[in-house]
Amino acid sequence: MEESVSRLFTEELLQKALSLYTATEQEPKKLGDFENYAFEVYRNGVPFVLRLTHSSHRSKDQIESELDWLNFLSDQKINVCRALPSINGNYVEALISEDTFFFACLFKKAHGKNVRTEDFNDTLFYQWGKLVGKMNHATKNYQKPDSITKRPEWDEDDLNLIEKFAPTNEKEVIEKGKALLQQIQQLDKDPNTYGLIHSDIHSGNFFVENGKIEVFDFDDCSYHWFASDIAIPIYYAVWFNTALESKEDRSEFAQNFARQFLIGYYEENYIDSYWIKQIPLFFKLRDLTLYSVFHKKEDLSKASERLQKLVSDIKNRILLDEAIVDIDFELILKEIE
Repeated sequence: MEESVSRLFTEELLQKALSLYTATEQEPKKLGDFENYAFEVYRNGVPFVLRLTHSSHRSKDQIESELDWLNFLSDQKINVCRALPSINGNYVEALISEDTFFFACLFKKAHGKNVRTEDFNDTLFYQWGKLVGKMNHATKNYQKPDSITKRPEWDEDDLNLIEKFAPTNEKEVIEKGKALLQQIQQLDKDPNTYGLIHSDIHSGNFFVENGKIEVFDFDDCSYHWFASDIAIPIYYAVWFNTALESKEDRSEFAQNFARQFLIGYYEENYIDSYWIKQIPLFFKLRDLTLYSVFHKKEDLSKASERLQKLVSDIKNRILLDEAIVDIDFELILKEIE
């Protein structure tokens, strides 16, 4: 979390949030503080997740629209961690901190636990694909209430503006980034291929119990191509798997991951093969976003050797106009027809 935000986050503010959601029976356990503060809290002996978001990151309207879509998916019997109201009947509570706000929300806590890369297997990849397919299929029928502000379009995220965060002397990186955005902006938008998506369904954003996946962290949901919701799981499955030392190893792993994932996906949602072949564009877009994130959030001069290498690898891929992996999607499509 940025220092300017962490200074504003006080124990008094946290206690007020806990009271609004009647979750004061145990000491809260911090789960994360990268873009939001998240705590495991208890109510009547049941664990929940309390999230506090600073107004510099999201507006109250944006969060309300996130939770409306999240609860819509839950109502469609999709395995997501729905939001719950406060004692005032509000899904989002605003807490003043100097001349800014923190917005508090409470979520059902997922059952099970995170999967590690050593737990990866074909059954998981298949179930992962099925869940994303269900979400993409369901969102075609989502009707935003008039009282709810629309979630942002994918290119409204300032993290796509690489010139805002990359060092000013990296002119070639910035120009490559701008060219990629322009290329993606030319893609057609259609309700069967473009809609409200999670945008970040990697293995850190779901738990698994008895083979059942339950998704959380909808903070990045936006209007985007469904192909991006397929690309992101593949991207991070490769990125998190540090045992894959060469691009050849990564591509072999990703070929199998994508095959199993798409078998599951196509059982729940149809998408034209044209869009599967566009997935490398969304691999490159995630590189661009992460390059901005790391320059925004981290002092890279003091970063670990591992993080510096990750950022360096992303920079090289942007300069070379390369995707993180090479996948033969035509072969996969033939195999699963």
